[in-house]
Amino acid sequence: MPFDDLPEGTMGLLAGERAGDNAGALSVSEISAALKRHVEQGFAHVRIRGEISGFKRAASGHLYLALKDEQAVIDAIMWKGSALRLAFQPQDGIEVIATGKLTTYPGRSKYQIVIETMEIAGEGALLALLEKLKAKLTAEGLFASERKRPLPFLPRTIGVVTSPTGAVIRDILHRLEDRCPTRVIVWPVLVQGQGSAEQVAAAVNGFSQMQGPNRPDLVIVARGGGSIEDLWGFNEEVVVRAVASCTIPTISAVGHETDTTLCDFAADRRAPTPTAAAEMAVPVRAELLAGLQGIGARSLRCVQRYKERASERLEATARRLPTPETLLGPQSQRVDDLGDRLKRGLSHVAADARGELARAAGALRPAMLTQRLERARNHLDQLWRVAASLNPDHILERGYARVERKGGGTITNTTQAQAAGAITLHFADGQVDARVERSGAKAYERPKPEQPDLF
Repeated sequence: MPFDDLPEGTMGLLAGERAGDNAGALSVSEISAALKRHVEQGFAHVRIRGEISGFKRAASGHLYLALKDEQAVIDAIMWKGSALRLAFQPQDGIEVIATGKLTTYPGRSKYQIVIETMEIAGEGALLALLEKLKAKLTAEGLFASERKRPLPFLPRTIGVVTSPTGAVIRDILHRLEDRCPTRVIVWPVLVQGQGSAEQVAAAVNGFSQMQGPNRPDLVIVARGGGSIEDLWGFNEEVVVRAVASCTIPTISAVGHETDTTLCDFAADRRAPTPTAAAEMAVPVRAELLAGLQGIGARSLRCVQRYKERASERLEATARRLPTPETLLGPQSQRVDDLGDRLKRGLSHVAADARGELARAAGALRPAMLTQRLERARNHLDQLWRVAASLNPDHILERGYARVERKGGGTITNTTQAQAAGAITLHFADGQVDARVERSGAKAYERPKPEQPDLF
């Protein structure tokens, strides 16, 4: 390599020539800058294959790592802008091919490569990394068959995690429309490149945490086919854990039939293609209707068959039953016998009644009735004469008087009269009030003159 750009006299020093006493000495910064220019010009574009070691991501987004093989190590740095374009998540132990330029870091007198692009060194290395992560997650039980849940038979809402602009979502929507129209909610994400894994995981977790009427009954994680590097985002641990922990049944439809990702193992079902995922998600509406019609026809035939068999059994049973005449013959004969006996009994009762009536009529003949009335009248007259003789007022017509108290009650002796004071004398033609004088009073000398009537 030429060293024309070094300061004058530098070549001699670098070649070990002895400088004169008047030659100027280079500063550490000068020699470091000269080396930096020389390295960058001589190694402006290199491709290095090695294993990642000491990987870390700074808060600024820059990546710091080292590339090593069995005998040497070289430091590497990848700026944030280039790191965002990575199709996989770097980690220690991955063998990669880094493309960039060599430079020096004067602060530590080190040379390093500034990586512009980085890819996994061959499919074999990528598959080895995949198997390593798969073994780790399998040991945790994320792929266990007992974790798999059945898919809903007829989901009302389906959540789809995919790119909103690709052919995948159109294929899914068209297939659902053909089979059984269903409400679909699309969560748009990147499906390739840096940040795609985080977006897919966030979408799955978002559907899982949804509540209310918009919550999907089924989630489909879908992407079209591609290389293993293109599909690597669906092998990332963050995506696998999000799918495994989703509270909604999930279908993984990543790639084509021959493509396999760890997302397929974590999901409840794997579909070979996004179109097949739509077919798994819903049944064919026409087939459902045909099935319902078939079941209805079978049910109708079953009912008719039971009806026919029941009619046959009823007819057979009816033939074995006795006729109404056989069942009711003795009762009918007994009714006729009782009717005859009732007639004869009524005749006897009527004859007895006629005899009683005749005897009663004889007792009620006019002559006998007149005699009975005459005897009753004589007896009543005798009783009335006795009652009249016992009437206390009857004797008043003969000049007697009946003495009563003013308040009522007959007085029968002088003691009662003196005790009463005021008395009433009852005569045949009326009554007179009187007063009883006290005992020993002088009687009236002459009769009281008659008083004229005032009215």
